[in-house]
Amino acid sequence: MKCIVCADRNWGIGRNGELLVRIPRDMKMFREETYGKVIVMGRKTLESFPNGLPLEGRENVVLTTKEDYTARDAVIVHSVDELHEVLEGVDPDLVYCIGGGSIYELLLDECDTALVTRLENALDADTFFPNLEKKKNWKLVEESEEQTFFDTIYTFQTWKKV
Repeated sequence: MKCIVCADRNWGIGRNGELLVRIPRDMKMFREETYGKVIVMGRKTLESFPNGLPLEGRENVVLTTKEDYTARDAVIVHSVDELHEVLEGVDPDLVYCIGGGSIYELLLDECDTALVTRLENALDADTFFPNLEKKKNWKLVEESEEQTFFDTIYTFQTWKKV
């Protein structure tokens, strides 16, 4: 499994249920990377999408503790064991964890690659991605040249579990 995220300098990823920034090149990379694949997310992440609907062209799997939760065109699971059952037989390279914070924390150990759009600035976040710089078993293996979107400076990073 891979995870894909846009994080600020302090690994902040969101505030009040919304992304910190919307960068067109990041959104394009996310779309190209996940289209036709399986995306795993939490309930709040699904509900943050336009009209609370799953993303088209992907198999959407929602991990939630809400037993009565339903969502059209999404597979709902209530535990990591149930998630494993749903993903049985699926190539792990075709599965992406897309958030939010508690789902990244829960599933990071199951991931071998993290695709991070890394913002240079620290923004006002209330939700965070695990700090890979402090994890001995993760290594930055690739980083793009600096990109800019208005006053936002960022890079595309690839982290690998070692």
